[in-house]
Order: sequence, then structure tokens, then C-alpha cells
Amino acid sequence: MEAARFATHWLPYCKKNKIVERCPDAYFKSNNSWFPETDRIKMMYENMRVRVENVVQEGTISRDYMTNEGESEAFSRWTDEFTPQNHPPVVQVLLEHSKDKDVTGHTMPNLVYVSRGKSMNLPHNFKAGALNVLLRVSATMTNAPVILTLDTDMYSNDPQTPVRVLCYLLDPGMDPKLGYVQFPQIFHGINENDIYGGQLKLEFQIDASGMDGLVGPTYVGTGCFFRRGVFFGGPSETPELNQDHLVNESINSKEVLAMAHHVADCNFEKQTKWGTEMGLRYGSLVEDFYTGYLLQCKGWKSIFCNPKRPAFLGNSPINLHSILNQIMRWSVGLLEVAFCRYSPITFGVKSINPLTGLCYAHYAFWSIWSIPITIYAFVPQLALLNCASIFPKASEPWFLLYIFLFLGAYGQECLEFMLDGESIQRWWNNQRMWTIRGLSSFIFGLAEYWLKFIGISTFGFNVTSKVVDEEQSKRYNQGIFDFGVPSPLFLPITTAAVINLVSFLWGIVHVLKQRDLEGLFMQMLLASFAIVNCWPLYEAMVLRTDEGKMPVKITLISITLAWALYLVAPVVF
Repeated sequence: MEAARFATHWLPYCKKNKIVERCPDAYFKSNNSWFPETDRIKMMYENMRVRVENVVQEGTISRDYMTNEGESEAFSRWTDEFTPQNHPPVVQVLLEHSKDKDVTGHTMPNLVYVSRGKSMNLPHNFKAGALNVLLRVSATMTNAPVILTLDTDMYSNDPQTPVRVLCYLLDPGMDPKLGYVQFPQIFHGINENDIYGGQLKLEFQIDASGMDGLVGPTYVGTGCFFRRGVFFGGPSETPELNQDHLVNESINSKEVLAMAHHVADCNFEKQTKWGTEMGLRYGSLVEDFYTGYLLQCKGWKSIFCNPKRPAFLGNSPINLHSILNQIMRWSVGLLEVAFCRYSPITFGVKSINPLTGLCYAHYAFWSIWSIPITIYAFVPQLALLNCASIFPKASEPWFLLYIFLFLGAYGQECLEFMLDGESIQRWWNNQRMWTIRGLSSFIFGLAEYWLKFIGISTFGFNVTSKVVDEEQSKRYNQGIFDFGVPSPLFLPITTAAVINLVSFLWGIVHVLKQRDLEGLFMQMLLASFAIVNCWPLYEAMVLRTDEGKMPVKITLISITLAWALYLVAPVVF
């Protein structure tokens, strides 16, 4: 409601002054151009923000904040019996295009608040369930043919974006099976060297460009415009949900609101095709990836639109624990796709084409990379501690193959980053984070999936926190890793850091004594490469005193685990 009030002033201000950065918070923080009414608009925004924060903090809404009886009536529907997991649906029209106008007299767009019904006895299917409710409610109220999905932390960075999309969707020369237009997921506030690889450049931009040369990129959950028709698998038993249904009544009429509440109820999807053949698909924590994949299996195509000015900008986690937890959740969801009946490696290869099927399989089996990464992080180093050579000697022909593969893999990724305008330091941090993810998020994601598969209770679903702590933000902007949470996700990487450092030092001692570097050169090279990559961990474990340092408990457990591995290693080698 506060946003609706403020929008009647903010939108005319943006149009008059040709403002393209439509998020007021981002605009007032970064914009240097000032207009006669800017101070007044900024004051209105700050007052709105303070009112909202006060309500959140106090847990009650003062009568002073209500401007009419309609607002009071809307809030009266939220009773004391409501809980986050058990309440009826609430659909409230905040702005109606045919009635509400801005301060200059121009009509405002429709703005409708939807809180879907929930029950403790029924699954709500997380984000996919929420989006399906929005699909149905919007169908009953306007049934507009184009749909945009955005994450809550993202904002429009270019008001011309819908025009770009319509150039594709309305072009009679385009493939009629074009189902959606995907924009890259780009984040603002990333520090200079992107120490956590939070931009996910490979996944969201470079790889998406490659898939665009096939049948199009996958859906990444945000910044995507769909044809409504892709979500409807044919005629619906509810006439209002048919894609050719025309809405002739006011969105505030009793009939329309009654139907909107009906389709937003938690019981509506019982014995329907929603989540299987209609709407976003259920069955995976990565409902976006799964839905985009199944749409392409049905013959729909997509386009990757990557304009010079980012269409949307969002927030990325600024501490290591949050980003590893996010990747772990994605890993579990991707494995759910990998081992479902529609696995990309089998069904996808046949239904779309072999190359696209393999692209989806690459991500679906993402966390399987934890196995070779873990082996290379521990086995050669433990062998080195026991003076056992497991790689070809530097003088043997097979040694050149290992070096070629090592340099070729890293060189290709570095070239891709450079061609996309990124720095060497950003590439280095990205490959470092790939190793860290492999030794933490991928391992725990793999374990959680299999525990869930055999019916053992797991950690559950957690939304990644984007709340910014001031000290944490300061460390992030300085390029300092934050380990302030005693998380088990840190144990494998810290243990690997200890093992690699000790084995490298022991290898140096052995080489100086035996004068024989050739047999252990490859293992020494791997250990030294890991040590350079692990420098932020050593720093956090030993040198730092701030709150973002590695918790002492994690350091001690890691040293204990490293010692245990050292004791067991002679049995193997």
C-alpha cells in the first residue's frame, strides 16, 4: 500500500526526467543528477521507508497510516488465527488501471497483492507453488498474454526492457514456438574482484550464450518474460483459466475477486494437472531449471537477450556461508532433476537434441564434480606424505598429457572470461570458488540428496539471506573473506587446506633429503596450487582477529580430521 501511494509520485518523476534506474533506493544512492523536485521525492521515499520499517519492528499498524476505510478493511482480514503456514488466501487490489491515477492525471497500472492460502496438511511447493498461484490469479483478473517473473531482490534497470521483449514476441517472422525471453541474472554491489564468484558469469551469461545457439537458454527463475500459453497444457476445467479467456469485468468486482480467491486456495490444485503438465513444475528445489527444461522438451524455444545496459539488477550474498548454502540447495534440486523420470541424460537427449540434453545434464549432475575434486584435494597429498608417487614422472610422455589437460581446462575458462571483458583476478577468484564449492556445497548437496532419497530427514529448505550487516559489508568491499559462522560447510575446505600445506612442506623436506623431485613433482604442483588457492583460509584461521575470521572450533576440528587422515593413509599407500 505504501508503494502504491509513493508510485503515484515516483512514476511521473521518472517519466518527466527520463530516469532509467527505477529502483528509488539505488537511484538516490548512485545518481548525481538533481532536479527541482528531487529533494521532495527523496523525502517522500525516506518517510515511506521509515513507516514500513517501524511497522515491521513494532508488529502492528497504526491507524495513522491508514488513508481510507478500504485499507483498514483489508488489514482487518488478517486475524490472530493466521500463521505463516496456515491461513486462507488474501487477494487485495491496491491499484486499478481504470480508476487510479498518478499526480499528473495519467492512469496507473494494476497492482494486486496476493497471499496464497496455506495449510499444514498440504504441500505448498515453495516458489513454484507461489508462482502457480500468481499465474491463476492473474488469469482470472486480466489474463494478459505476457508474464514477467522477478525475484524479490531484483529491480528494473531499464524501462525499455518490455519493448525489447515485444520485438521478439510480436515479430511475425519469429518461430511460433518461442516460449520465453531470458535476460541474464546480473548483480549490483559485487566487489571489485568478485571474491565469492557471486556473479556466476559462466552459468548466467557465458553458458547461456552457448545454449542460445541451440534451442535457447534455460529459465533461471528471474528476469524472464513468458508467453502465458506455455504454462497451460490445454483446455482447463475452470473456464477463467483458459488462455483465450477474456476478462470484461473490473478486477475489483465481487465475481472476479471471488474467483481469484478460489484459485489461490491451497485446495484448488487437488486432482489437477498443475505442477505436472500446467504451470511451473513441481518435484525439484530448482523449479526454474526444471520448468525451462521440460518446456523445451515439449518443443518450446527460448532466446537469450543480453543488452549492454542490464535489464534487471539484483543482490548477491556477501558472505561465504550464504553463498555456499545457496549452491548446496541448488545442488540438491539439480540432482532431483538428474535422477527423475525425465533425466536430461536420457529423456532430454531424445526429446530436445543431444547437445541441449547434454547441456542440461552438465548442470543436473553438477554436484557429482565433488567426487573428482575431493580426490584431487586429498589423495595426491596423502600419498605425498607417505612418499608414494601416483603420477607419471616429469620425464615420462604421460606427464605432458596431465600438464596439457590442466593448463587447457584453466586456459579455456580464462579465455572465456577475458573475451567477456572480465579481469584475470575475477577469473582466478571464480576458479577458486569452483574448488571451494566442490569441497563444500557439492559434497553436502550430494549427501543431502541421497539421505532424502532413502527417507532420512535432512536439513530442509532455507532461503538465502540477503540481509547486509555493516561490518560484513565493509569486509566484503575490502575483498576479505567472511567465515564468521561455525558451519560444517567449512570443514572439508579447511581440512583440505591443512593437508595440502603440510604435504607440501613435507615434500620440500623429502626432496631436499633425497634429491629426487621428478617422481613427486606433479603432487608437489597440485599441493602448491591448492595452497595459493587456500590463502584466504590460512589467513582466516591464523592471521585475522576480526569477527569474520574462521571460528576456532572449525580450525581445531579440521586439524583433528587432517591428523586422522594422515594416520589412516599408510594403510592405503
